Amino acid sequence: MGAIKRYGVYVLLLAAAIAASVSWYSRTVDSAPDKKKTVALIVRMKHGDYWRTVKLGAEMAAKEYDLNLNFYAPDYEEDSQSQMELVNQAARDGYDALVVAPSDDSVLQEAISQTKGGVPIIALDAEGERAEVAGYIGTDNYDMGKKACEKMIQLIGKSGRIALVGTGRGKEGATRREQGVRDVIAQNRQVELVASRYAQPDKKLVGELIRELIQSEPDIRGIIALDAGTSISVAEEIEKLGLQEKVKIVAIDSPLEVLEYLQEGVISATVIQKPFSMGYLGVKYALDASRGAGVPSRVDTGTKVIDRENMFWSENQKLLFPFVK
Repeated sequence: MGAIKRYGVYVLLLAAAIAASVSWYSRTVDSAPDKKKTVALIVRMKHGDYWRTVKLGAEMAAKEYDLNLNFYAPDYEEDSQSQMELVNQAARDGYDALVVAPSDDSVLQEAISQTKGGVPIIALDAEGERAEVAGYIGTDNYDMGKKACEKMIQLIGKSGRIALVGTGRGKEGATRREQGVRDVIAQNRQVELVASRYAQPDKKLVGELIRELIQSEPDIRGIIALDAGTSISVAEEIEKLGLQEKVKIVAIDSPLEVLEYLQEGVISATVIQKPFSMGYLGVKYALDASRGAGVPSRVDTGTKVIDRENMFWSENQKLLFPFVK
């Protein structure tokens, strides 16, 4: 009986030890930190203040939410083929969610084809609605065009002939901005849109376009530029022609050259976007989606009209120079 009793005690002790071990293991697993999520960010170009600011916002979110951020970008903004190759590279490197600013629809389609396993996609700085995309984050380009035109009408005294110039004919963003301009003009009968001209994204070609425009419309009072590169080229040509006092320019975005022309009075105003917010919110919502949480289908990050009067206000300086601590 003694041996049997001792055996029974041994079994009870062993069972208790196993139970304690299981309990400890369970607590250890439950308290172990989750594996860091990885978000891939693919933008349209590795250079330029705009995309550098998008990256800065994304890095801020990655640090705040303790995740890994893989960054990819081609050398040139309109290089959709290189961007598609980077989409494939990101897929090979692996990620839990993808944030992409597609240069055209083919890039977004490639991203969708690479994430058929249910990995969420957030699209930045893009228009459209696709069931495969969890959310779109960016600027309301239609509203941006409206703001540009409303500021122009204010600058020219609510009457006169104006033109708009761009380099993105057929691009969704440019089309929406132009429609915003046209809809504002339709409500202001004393303002006439005498020309809507597009050129290739080349400074020399835009300069030629402006000279031709001035020759054909010598009494023009204002030019709305639909993108940052065009804004710089228009300002440069108007200054060369000595027409900065006569022809008002409303620009788009805030690269350093635009701000210099704004301070000098060659450009009268610029409508800026908020790329830092795009990058930050893109990563935040990508992380949320990867965890199964719902995210907004569309987020308008907003725009703001900047002129010589308000460009040095502290809140606007933070928007214009996000890299300055």
